[in-house]
Amino acid sequence: MRILFLTHSFNSLTQRLYTELSAHGHQVSIEFDINDAVAEQAVELFRPDLIVAPYLRRAIPESIWSKHVCLIVHPGIVGDRGPSALDWAIQEGEAEWGVTVLQAEAEMDAGPVWATASFPMRRGRKASLYRNEATEAAAQALLAAVKKFLAGGKPTPLAESRGRGRLRPLMRQADRAIEWQRDSSATVLRKIDAADGFPGVADQLFGEPCHLFDAWPEADSAKVSRGGTPPGAVIGRRETALLRATADGAVWIGHVKRKDGIKLPATIAFAEQAAILPELPLDGCWTADHATWQDIRYEEAAIGENAVGFLHFEFYNGAMGTPQCNRLRAAFEWAKSRPTRVLVLMGGADFWSNGIHLNLIEQAEGDNCGPADESWTNINAIDDLAEAILRCDDKVTVAALRGNAGAGGCFLARAADQVWVRDGVMLNPHYKNMGNLYGSEFWSYLLPPRVGAEGAAAIMQHRLPMTAQESVKAGFYDACLAGEPAAFLADVARRAAELATAADFAARLATKRSRRAADEAAKPLSAWRAEELAHMRRNFYGFDPSYHVARWHFVRKSPASWTPRHLARHRDLGWKIPA
Repeated sequence: MRILFLTHSFNSLTQRLYTELSAHGHQVSIEFDINDAVAEQAVELFRPDLIVAPYLRRAIPESIWSKHVCLIVHPGIVGDRGPSALDWAIQEGEAEWGVTVLQAEAEMDAGPVWATASFPMRRGRKASLYRNEATEAAAQALLAAVKKFLAGGKPTPLAESRGRGRLRPLMRQADRAIEWQRDSSATVLRKIDAADGFPGVADQLFGEPCHLFDAWPEADSAKVSRGGTPPGAVIGRRETALLRATADGAVWIGHVKRKDGIKLPATIAFAEQAAILPELPLDGCWTADHATWQDIRYEEAAIGENAVGFLHFEFYNGAMGTPQCNRLRAAFEWAKSRPTRVLVLMGGADFWSNGIHLNLIEQAEGDNCGPADESWTNINAIDDLAEAILRCDDKVTVAALRGNAGAGGCFLARAADQVWVRDGVMLNPHYKNMGNLYGSEFWSYLLPPRVGAEGAAAIMQHRLPMTAQESVKAGFYDACLAGEPAAFLADVARRAAELATAADFAARLATKRSRRAADEAAKPLSAWRAEELAHMRRNFYGFDPSYHVARWHFVRKSPASWTPRHLARHRDLGWKIPA
């Protein structure tokens, strides 16, 4: 079928549904929800058999839903109605939630039901649940709905669907407000989790209004000397996070957005205030034995006389600024010194890496420092990390992607000897959507030998997402593993143990060293890096401001004013309705 997506943006959910339907042979075209006239024009141009709305912030106009079947992907259980479905589910502690695919009608979220899928809730941020459990359920439900539509089936009226959901209003800041004198740590976490991503919880820090995001538990807050600190007060800092007292303990606040500002790591947003707070370092360097804020964590698994090291790095939204890159490189070098044979780079649960930190770059200012300078510093820091991985010759390195990756993060992973990716992960291994960036992280060295010159050009120019299965089929990554997160982790541990105990381990390591030496002799890494950075310097400092303009809009979440042509196939100059 021809299926038109009407969506607010090409977010992770939209990308997943786009790739799922495309894989089933459907022609999918996308139109961003700019206004009624633009949507009506897209329908006229594409003449879709079916319209899908995976992510909308307003109703589809009657001029469209009254003439076409329009499927709404709603992140709520059957009967749930309203724009804050997942927010309420998290804040009220629902044990189970779901996604419903329903048909658009005059009343929002009240149309007949085509399909639904449920999932157990876990303690997690709204953005994380949306990106993982809700996305998996949405893919399952939408495929079922499309199959039913193709077979000539009909939806079930909402009144007959026996859903336990109900109409709930937009969650406002009054509903999210934290009562620091009374709220437990668990309550504070739920409230910030329910607002994470957008809009955050309106609050105050150091007497100034701000929005809170990215909350972490502190299970061992008794070890922190509070000295009678009242609930709500800030106790101390660790790297980029602040520890704040609650009625029964403390929680970490990782990111904040000051009034009229952009979302930033907490200690950077309030740099002056944080500087005078006590630093609360981890007792065990890169290890910890309890729940706490820790964006880099190391653990080992002993296998006989051998061992496997696992290096986790949980960077918010996968963004890796200069400090994160430098600390991760230090952790990598430390992990290399451990008596292990295999070192697995685990990334985080939601993201492996999305490359350089655009928000930190945007806020850079001061003497001899601005966004262009910080862009240059950041890209060199991530290149240093990539080069350290490439030059590691005494271990087998593995990148295990259980979360999404984009731009430089995709190639940072490819610097490892093996890349294993979880089924369901979305990859965006291209840079051009960010103002025609050329890209670095040694992509020009790593990509063509694996996918060929034409394959490399397609990946870098087409700007479309890639599924885990597609990445392996193309030869870019090495293995697509189980989609269920726990099964993926078990599979990674098993495979890593097999590598560490393989009879041919010494031969494998010798081959790796020989190949790297041959590549270095033919063209050193320094040459590949210099060539890429010459292009990047022009992106950062040249006459074309595209990168800076694109970054500005990305950081400030500017509403789209048009749909990129690589997504809107119905707007191609040569587009014609197939006979």
